[in-house]
Amino acid sequence: MAIQKRLSVGIHQGEKMFPTGGLIVFCGLLAGLPLPGGHALPWTLTPAVDSGPTDLAKILMSALSNDLLSEGLLDTLENLPLLDILKTEGRTSGGLGGGLVGGLLGKVISVVPLLKDIIDVQITNAQLLELGFVQKADGHVLYTNIPLGFVLNVKTPLVGSLLKLAVRLNITAEVIAVRNKQGEIHLVVGDCSHSPGSLDISLLEGVGSLPIQNLVDSLSGVLTKVLPDLVQGKVCPLLNEVLKNLDMTLVHDTADKLISGLTFVKKI
Repeated sequence: MAIQKRLSVGIHQGEKMFPTGGLIVFCGLLAGLPLPGGHALPWTLTPAVDSGPTDLAKILMSALSNDLLSEGLLDTLENLPLLDILKTEGRTSGGLGGGLVGGLLGKVISVVPLLKDIIDVQITNAQLLELGFVQKADGHVLYTNIPLGFVLNVKTPLVGSLLKLAVRLNITAEVIAVRNKQGEIHLVVGDCSHSPGSLDISLLEGVGSLPIQNLVDSLSGVLTKVLPDLVQGKVCPLLNEVLKNLDMTLVHDTADKLISGLTFVKKI
């Protein structure tokens, strides 16, 4: 009864009443003191959640994706000098007077004369797909898979867009932790190249009256020769720059795992 009376007592101010029992409970919680009547609420603190292996991998993946995009990865892909390189390859390959079709696409010239008038090869709709991580068996190397996609639009003055190709290509980079002379730890790119066999080219649109499959096969052969090196030559240095500017806490957390050989993603 004594406890009930204490809890029901209030302080009147005008027409409002502030329950002193609620104040006692609140203060007791803050100070960890016993409640009225000798009763005490358990004072338990929820420990901070440690960032486990899966969490670290997810945070790193998100950071790399966001930073690659903010550093202009997609613009870099869409501005690849593909047409200039194809023309250069055509001249060095010999054939029908050099140029884009000389040597590279000459085998379909007889059936697709429009190829002589190709005026542009545009890269559009560039995409960075979901990154992937795989950790080496010794734990010291993190393989980063960078899947890319874009549309290749081949144009001529007579028909405009001659065909559109969907292109997919994976770039795989080693991410390793190094310590400089000052003892500072950094993440850097080791080997970085296109994944063998990852280049995939498929037809999206084409002019129906032309022998499109022959054209697609010819262009695919050309692109297989020049495109992977061209893409990796842009993406690998960009990834290295992203690693240099990565959040230092994230760098240290990742580097500690790699230097110690501790698992935080799937190993191979």
